[in-house]
Formats: sequence, structure tokens, C-alpha cells
Amino acid sequence: MRILIVTPWFPTAASPSSGVFVLRDVLALAREHEVRVVHLVTPSLLGDEPPRQGIGGGAPPAVEVLRVPVDRRSPVAWARAARAVRAAAHDTDVVHTQAISGLVPFALRRPAGTTPWVHTEHWSALTAPETLGAAGRAAMPLLLRLLARPDMVTVACERLAAPVRAARRGRPVELVPCLVPAPERVVEPPREASEVRLVGIGSLIPRKDPVCAVETVAELRRRGVPASLTWVGEGPQRAAALATADRLGVGEHVHLLGDQPPEGVAAALERSDLLLLPTHGDNFCIVVAEALSAGRPVVSGAATGASEYTDPRVGAFVADHAPQAYADAVQSVLASTAAMPAHDIAATVAGRFTATAVAERYTRVYESLVGA
Repeated sequence: MRILIVTPWFPTAASPSSGVFVLRDVLALAREHEVRVVHLVTPSLLGDEPPRQGIGGGAPPAVEVLRVPVDRRSPVAWARAARAVRAAAHDTDVVHTQAISGLVPFALRRPAGTTPWVHTEHWSALTAPETLGAAGRAAMPLLLRLLARPDMVTVACERLAAPVRAARRGRPVELVPCLVPAPERVVEPPREASEVRLVGIGSLIPRKDPVCAVETVAELRRRGVPASLTWVGEGPQRAAALATADRLGVGEHVHLLGDQPPEGVAAALERSDLLLLPTHGDNFCIVVAEALSAGRPVVSGAATGASEYTDPRVGAFVADHAPQAYADAVQSVLASTAAMPAHDIAATVAGRFTATAVAERYTRVYESLVGA
């Protein structure tokens, strides 16, 4: 089939980590289908790439990407984006939009007439609206109405499916998990008596709560557990996390690595004993799936869809958002997995999030609409 992906999230030279999960889906689908991408890109995220670019290797390249700059404050820019999508979709079997802002150009008119329209939604604020500012909460009802327009909406977990089903009032919603590449190797964790190595992965933002992660390290060390924390990711709470570490006397045991390429994330997981993520709200939560795939147990906040695929033997989800509760969970999970090989932890999610599995799920969705 001929699939047109329309997304505001996609990697660029200036922002190589933006929308990596969309890129993974695109390349997986391109193995079986003819796929093109229209990237509705924020101008500040454009690098020196040309407006049209081939990706995926080969001659011709597997996927053609059209970059359409969109100033999100400009109705004229959104109208221009809608015209670009309609032009690109003239010979397409399915239009597949991504992310709720990707629906804005089609608030009044479908992207391509009667061509089947699939939308994939990931927005964490749908399940954790309290993490939004006042402007975001005010806009929420309008954005929810947009979710009713596509023929089909896919989401990665049941946690997100509930508010999406409510917004769509009976129109179909399907589950398609995120694609999580298996690591090249699964190595045993350090498990050294002299240091318990915790790793956090995500932006340094209040929703991920790196400050709570630092407080958990301090609480563990107060209990005599020689914990340290390495955090991969960048954001506005860097200063607060470091200040908290210094105030609690654990500054030398907290290491903030900033943003890292995929191989840097993999290396941080390999050097760790457990993933600690005190999130206030996540949906599928790719980093938990990555940690489990690497053979690392997890402790996370309870407001996440990751609990749907995490075997209780290898993870805990904390409802009481306090460092004492997280420290309890870390000690419990480390004890219960102490004799569990990394490959056995990885086996709890093996095969569930592969490129083949995800592409097959999307293909079934497309076929159900094209056939109808």
C-alpha cells in the first residue's frame, strides 16, 4: 500500500532526537509498503537539510521526506501545511497523521477527501492533564474534538486509550505498541556490593521528577544502601537536581550526562543495576521497555502505561510519590531480581515491540479501512 505519514515530530539535523519513535515506525512500515513523510516542522528545528530528502538507504531511498515549515502561531502556516498534505496525498491509499498537533490543519477538512485516515496519538497530557499549564488546560477541549475526526485512532497502551475513546464517542480505537529495538547485546548488571547503580532516562522536567530521584538516592544512602544515580537527558530542572544533591550531601553520587545518542543510552543502561523513573505521567514509556529489553529491572511512578507490559517480577510502580516509597521499591525489586539473569528479565518483553510486530499491527489497521 501507499502510506503518507504526516507528523510534526521527526528528526532533523538541528534536532536529531525529535520524533525518533516516528522514524522507527516509518522505517518498519517501509519494509512492506511504499511510505512517504510530510514533516510539519517548527522552523527553529530545521537544520541544513533540503526540503526534500531521502532516508533509509538504497537507490532510490526507501522513504522520501518533505519538510514543510510551520509556525504554529500562524493560521496561514497551518493552511499552507494542509494544502501541502493534500497535494502529497493525491495518489495515496492511507493518510496516517501523528500527534495531536498534526490534526490542526485538518480541523475543518479531511487531509485527502475520502482516502482512509489513521491517526496515532501519544500525548501524555491526555492522561495527566495536571502537568499542563493554564493555557494547555484551556485548549484541551478543543484538541479533544479533533480526535473524533480520523477514521481510526491508534494508541500504544490502554492507559491512553481510555480518554481517546471518550473523545471519539464510539469511533474505533486500536492498540499498536511503540517500536522498541532490541539491544545488540544483553549484559549482566554490575551488582557490586560497593555501589548500587541507578539510571534515570528522560528530560529533566517536573513531570519526570529528577529531583525525587535524587532524594531517593539520599534516602537509600541514609539506610546504608550505597546508591548512585546517573541521569540521561537534559532540561530545565538540571540546576534544581544538582542543588538538591548538594543539599542532601549526595552530590558526588549524582551524575547528569545530558542528552545522549542511542548508543549512549544503551551504555548507561549496561552500567546500571536498575532504572529509576519517578514520573508523574507517561503513556507507553519507551524507556521502561528499553530498560527491560536490556535486562534491567525498573521502578517507576504508577501514572504510566508501562505497568501494562511489565512483569511484576521485574518492576514496581509507586503510587505514593515520596522518596521513602521509591527507596522501598528499589530495595524490594533489587532483592527479588538479585538471582535473575539479565536475559530472563529481557525475555519478559522479547518479541513484543519489534519492527515486524508493530508493522503487522499497523498493516491490519490499514487493511481494515482500505477494505471497507
